[in-house]
Amino acid sequence: MHLPKSSWVRWSVSCGLGLMLLSGWHALRGSANLREISTPLPQDPYIQVYFNQNQASVYTDPYRQIERYGDNLEQVIINQIQHAQSTLDIAVHELNLPLVAEALCDRAAASVQVRLIIENSYSQPRSGYQPSGIAELDDHNRAKYEDFLILADLNRDGSISLEERQQGDAIYQLQQCQVPMIDDTADGSKGSGLMHHKFMVIDGQKLIVGSANWTLSDVHGDAGDPETRGNANAVLAIASSALAQMYEDEFSMMWGDGPAGKEDSLFGLQKPYRPHRDIASIPGSALTVQFSPVSETKPWTGSVNGLIARMLQQATSSADMALFVFSDQGISDVLADTARRGVQIRALVDRSFVYRSYSEVLDMLGTALPDHRCHMESNNRPWQPPILSAGTANLPSGDKLHHKFAVIDSHTVIIGSQNWSDAANHTNDENLLVIRNSTVAAHFQREFERLYADADLGMTPQLVAKQQELQQQCGL
Repeated sequence: MHLPKSSWVRWSVSCGLGLMLLSGWHALRGSANLREISTPLPQDPYIQVYFNQNQASVYTDPYRQIERYGDNLEQVIINQIQHAQSTLDIAVHELNLPLVAEALCDRAAASVQVRLIIENSYSQPRSGYQPSGIAELDDHNRAKYEDFLILADLNRDGSISLEERQQGDAIYQLQQCQVPMIDDTADGSKGSGLMHHKFMVIDGQKLIVGSANWTLSDVHGDAGDPETRGNANAVLAIASSALAQMYEDEFSMMWGDGPAGKEDSLFGLQKPYRPHRDIASIPGSALTVQFSPVSETKPWTGSVNGLIARMLQQATSSADMALFVFSDQGISDVLADTARRGVQIRALVDRSFVYRSYSEVLDMLGTALPDHRCHMESNNRPWQPPILSAGTANLPSGDKLHHKFAVIDSHTVIIGSQNWSDAANHTNDENLLVIRNSTVAAHFQREFERLYADADLGMTPQLVAKQQELQQQCGL
């Protein structure tokens, strides 16, 4: 049984997913006559930008049937897949969207060459998990499995039938339609960290890239929580054969000769050092690209985080950052110098990371916290003078600030899969784009202003309480 997209949506709602979420669904539908409250911004003809919590757009979540604000990032991805004529090369950390899997299977059936690289933690169908394996899952992966059950177990009988596997388990779907797939353990070549990319190259001519994993929680929201709207993320569609080729080269190093054959797949630090490369072939834009990881034996200034620092160092009026994690001391030190030059610095970091002992937001606020062992980081450098324009965004409960972007002088955008951390810089497979284009920057500036408007900034009551708790606990 292989249903077309429209039938899948109708079938999933009638078979139980809609019933499971009925009370929340009716509450949302009844109370929110959504209207576009912001005027859509013009898009650059070569670089289009989309946000899943965009206040200038409205769509209906195809799985939970919730009308909500945002760009439908899944549909953006599907539209690009459907236009592919010859090749689709995808490297994505995690993929669990059934409609994306269906679109990839359709193109494979139409003789388009589809190839997929995925992080090894997410390369097996969740519907095939055995009870012993489920019992060994950590809290993070158990929550992912439970969310999968809500999505896939449509008749709510506590088990996943063959039909439910075919319609609700994206990796199983891709296996069944024989899409070639590897993970970062291919050929025994386990990378040094995560395969953390989120990109797709289409026909060698177009690139889909950004911060979003291809998952329900990163795009629409958690299956079991109708209040969530998806972790805050961005996806870009860029028409440039030169840029596409750079990402194709990255894909090819990881792919080698594919699922079977020579042991030639390269992940993590097995790849050669790749310095940043500039592209000037997109009308109206100048782009810079670099891939991680970079060995710690190389100068930090030549790494991706070093590239981020150089871009921030060039700011003349403002630098605004929306980040999942910010823990790189080198970037913080450059920003401190930039702030002392009179540049306005504003930063938002996800709530789960913002007040951890290694968070550079603490440096910005001129303070420090010990870790769980009561140790202080040896290279901490709290800013003097501190700023009060750093903190965390207020998002729907359950959603994360998953962005990895900065906007400099309302003209330059830093975006990609790379978190601003040592792990991203030195161990993970990552990518980073610097885009100099004021039309593109306007989209990211609007997204930052939306997040900043009601953010928790400065020495919040939560931070002060945590300081007092740790001082008492550590005897400081």
